[in-house]
Amino acid sequence: MERFATNPGNTPLREVPQDYSAGGRARWFVLPDGPDAGKKMFFLEKRLGEGDGPTVLFVHGNPECSYTYRKVVSALERRSLPAGTRVIAMDHIGFGLSDQATYEMVDMHHARNLAQLVETLDLRNVTLVVHDWGGPIGIGALLQSPERVTNLVVLNSTVFPIPPDGLTYANFPIPILLPWVRNAKVVPDRQWGALAAFVVTTEATTGRARLMGAYARFMLAYMRGRLSGPEPEALAVFHDQFASKANARSSKRMVRQTPVWGHGYIYTDKALGPQDNHAFYAEMQHNIGAAWGPTGQAIGVAVLCGSFDPLAKTSVLDQWRAALPQIEGDLQVFDGETHFIEERRPEEIADAITRLNEPRE
Repeated sequence: MERFATNPGNTPLREVPQDYSAGGRARWFVLPDGPDAGKKMFFLEKRLGEGDGPTVLFVHGNPECSYTYRKVVSALERRSLPAGTRVIAMDHIGFGLSDQATYEMVDMHHARNLAQLVETLDLRNVTLVVHDWGGPIGIGALLQSPERVTNLVVLNSTVFPIPPDGLTYANFPIPILLPWVRNAKVVPDRQWGALAAFVVTTEATTGRARLMGAYARFMLAYMRGRLSGPEPEALAVFHDQFASKANARSSKRMVRQTPVWGHGYIYTDKALGPQDNHAFYAEMQHNIGAAWGPTGQAIGVAVLCGSFDPLAKTSVLDQWRAALPQIEGDLQVFDGETHFIEERRPEEIADAITRLNEPRE
C-alpha cells in the first residue's frame, strides 16, 4: 500500500479555498492500520524558509477542521521563527479534506490515526498546538512518544475531567433551552453543517440573548438558501464537510460525550460495537505531568483561552497548572472571547508559538 496520495478520496468538500493549501504541499496519508486502514487523511505541510527547523503541528477539534488554523498559519509566516520551521495542519477522518467517517468516531480513534501520521513523518522537535477535542487527540497521540514534543500550546481545551462548577457543556451557552450537548439530539443531520459554520465563525459575544438572536438570523438566511457571514469561503468549508450524513453523525457523537469529557465513557457503535475510552484518558492524566512537567522534559507550555467557555474557568486552568506548572508564565484568558479562539486571536497565538521557539537560556 502506498503511504501517501496526491489526490483526495471521498471528502464531501467540492469547493476548496485557495488558502486551504496556499504555499504548501497538500498530501493525503493513507492510514495503514486500525478501523480506518486504507482511508486518506489530509495534511498540509509547508516550510518557512530554508533549513531544518522545528515542527509546528496543528490539531483541530470539532466541528471544525484544519482550515480553522489558516489565520494562525498566515500570522506565523510574518514571524521570526527558526529557519526551516515545518508547519503541518491535518484533517481528522470525517472532517475537511479527509475521507468520510464510516463509524461514530471519538478522540481515541482520531488519536490512533494521528499517531500513525506522526510516526510515518517522524516528527521531532514538535510544538503541538491543540484546540477543543484536539487536546485529547493531539496529546493522546504524542504521549505515545513524548520525546518528540518540545512545546505545547493549548487553546480552549483539556484532557482532564471537566469540573461541575460554573459553566459546563450541559448548561453552556444557553442553559435548559439550548446547551451545547443538546444540539446533537435536536439538530437534524442535514443542518449540522449550518450549525458548525455558525459556531466556528460567529463573532464573539458573551450575551446569551445576542447569541440567540445571531443564531436565529443565521438560520433564517440558511433556510432561504444562503450562508450569511463575513467569510463566505470559511462558512462553506465548515458547512460542506458535513454534507456527508456519516460525517455529521460522527461529529455529533463527540458532542454527545461533552458532559463526560475527560472522565472517560462507554458507548456502542453500530459498526465497531462497545467503545470504552476510560483507559485512554487515564493514561494521559497519569503520564502528562511525568513526561512533560518540571520533573520530566520540562517542555514549554502556553495556554490561551476565550473567557466565555467551560474550558476557560479557573477550575480547569488549575488542572493544567497542577500537571504542567510551567504554564504560569504564559497563560492568557481573553475577556469577551468565546471557544473558537483560533478564529479570533490568531496574532496572539502566533506570538505564543514564536516565544516558545526562541532559544532558551
